[in-house]
Amino acid sequence: MRNLPLLVPQPPDRRCDDNPRRPDCHMKPKSNTLSSTEKALKILLAFTPFNQEMGTIELSEKLDIHKSTVSRLLHLLTAQEFLQQNPDTKKYLLGRSTARIGDAVLKSLSNSMVSIALPYLSALCDEMGESIALEVLSGTSVYLAHHVEGQQHIRVSFNLGEQVPLHVAAGAKAILAFCDTTFVEHCLQKPLIRFTPKTVTTKKKYFEVLAEVRRLGAAFDQGERYEDAHAVATPIFNHGGAPVAALVMAGPAFRLTPAFLMQSIAALKKTAAEISQRLLF
Repeated sequence: MRNLPLLVPQPPDRRCDDNPRRPDCHMKPKSNTLSSTEKALKILLAFTPFNQEMGTIELSEKLDIHKSTVSRLLHLLTAQEFLQQNPDTKKYLLGRSTARIGDAVLKSLSNSMVSIALPYLSALCDEMGESIALEVLSGTSVYLAHHVEGQQHIRVSFNLGEQVPLHVAAGAKAILAFCDTTFVEHCLQKPLIRFTPKTVTTKKKYFEVLAEVRRLGAAFDQGERYEDAHAVATPIFNHGGAPVAALVMAGPAFRLTPAFLMQSIAALKKTAAEISQRLLF
């Protein structure tokens, strides 16, 4: 009879300790090996990016975490207002505590962006002689973060902190043109309000406008919100290439003619690129 090899228990494989860069040392941990804190964080992240309602069973299946554990963590997160429960559907959404954290992050990022962009805005204002603004993407909205008014007797002024209409504002178009289509659809859930006869009020036409913005690298508002005001904008990107803001030049229509708007694109693109290179988030 042949001698069979003796089966000797082997010590644990320590190769990952010796070489943590091995490809097989970065396998996703199973859910039953995660701590309660890690599971709670996975639950919160499951609601990004659109904060859609989800129930206990749905979350359990999506995250591969036992239903009873999900239920316990949902109650804990709801008690601390990180989640809120819809009384009708009994499903969950992100709550006030996550909103407060998000607001703190956005304010920090916005303040940082403004401090970086301010000298560039001032220099561009001096060069072009028109009002220059910085519009920033926040969630599914775009708002006015800062502006420098031109020295012309007749000029456009801005309302700091104003949430701009996505379908007419040049800055919003410049940003959304380079965003994912699904995200843009989510931003445009409300009807497109008509401000002037030139306002785009259908999603089909709006997506055609965004395609032209991508081709040109700049967006316009030529009397779409106010008939006597025109604007041109170029996108600002973060270090990962995502659009996070827009540089906007605005003024009265009689000065910001179509020809002048086209001539201004190069200067705005140059300044937007310089700001983009400074952004570290």
